[in-house]
Amino acid sequence: MASPAEDTIADLANSTEALPASRLITLSNISSEELKLFEPAWDRISTKLRRETIHHLVELAEDDIALNFDGIFKYCLGDADTEVRTTAIEGLWENEDTPLIKPLVKLLEQDSSPEVQATAATALGRFALLAEFGKLRPDYQSIVEQSLLTAASNTNKAMEVRCRALEAVAALGQPEVGKAIKEAYESQEPELKISAMNSMGKNCDPSWLPVLLQEIHSPDAEMRCEAAQACGELGEEEVVPHLIEMVDDPDTGVALAAMQALGKIGGEQAKRYLKQCLDDQEDLVKQTAKEALDELKAEGDPFSLGM
Repeated sequence: MASPAEDTIADLANSTEALPASRLITLSNISSEELKLFEPAWDRISTKLRRETIHHLVELAEDDIALNFDGIFKYCLGDADTEVRTTAIEGLWENEDTPLIKPLVKLLEQDSSPEVQATAATALGRFALLAEFGKLRPDYQSIVEQSLLTAASNTNKAMEVRCRALEAVAALGQPEVGKAIKEAYESQEPELKISAMNSMGKNCDPSWLPVLLQEIHSPDAEMRCEAAQACGELGEEEVVPHLIEMVDDPDTGVALAAMQALGKIGGEQAKRYLKQCLDDQEDLVKQTAKEALDELKAEGDPFSLGM
């Protein structure tokens, strides 16, 4: 007697429309034998149906953590369609299994699509973070670090790929990473400079503070916004007065980024100011202030007690 997954695979192979969620959930945690049946069935259906189905699988997995379609997502990393490959990587973003590193590196280095390459770079950032926390073997860390650094500096790569690779490797505290961030910041490429600002926050090195404090006065609103966000990631209380000033920025995005950063940094001054913002006439300001205060409370900021 066929299993529910086998029945679904058979129906999928002969379908012209996406199957309902009630059927697709039977593909969760499919066995190796069922996966062998799935692969030829998947290759037989149209590109449109493959796209629709994999999007639905990702959504189902996001809505219910008990569902696991990783076997399918891993197979789809080699799909002929760019959108399917990209979505498959997104479906695997919670997966921390080290055997996934080499396929992601291969996609970053060799895939024909810049979109897939950029998505793979972002996914590798999860492993860079694990390495920084001492949860990844040195040989795997070396593979991740070198692949991302090479992509970030490769002028033949699409700019989106270079930026995502730099941001992904930024979590690592290695000198080579700091050098790459500095070179990107000093480049003449506006997108790389923006990415460098983002990376400074992820790098968690307080030595970037002078640069960030300089850029919060940049004439470019996007640079100011990234500087505020990076200050929030670094979490140094000395920047709180500067962030408070930024809440009056004429650019709404910058002002909101400054408030969100205050919620990440915390401290008595930040909390007091955010509470004042709850009385602001602008609903967006009040909502952002409330969310920032909620974050302080969730993070256990001692100054958030008694709110």
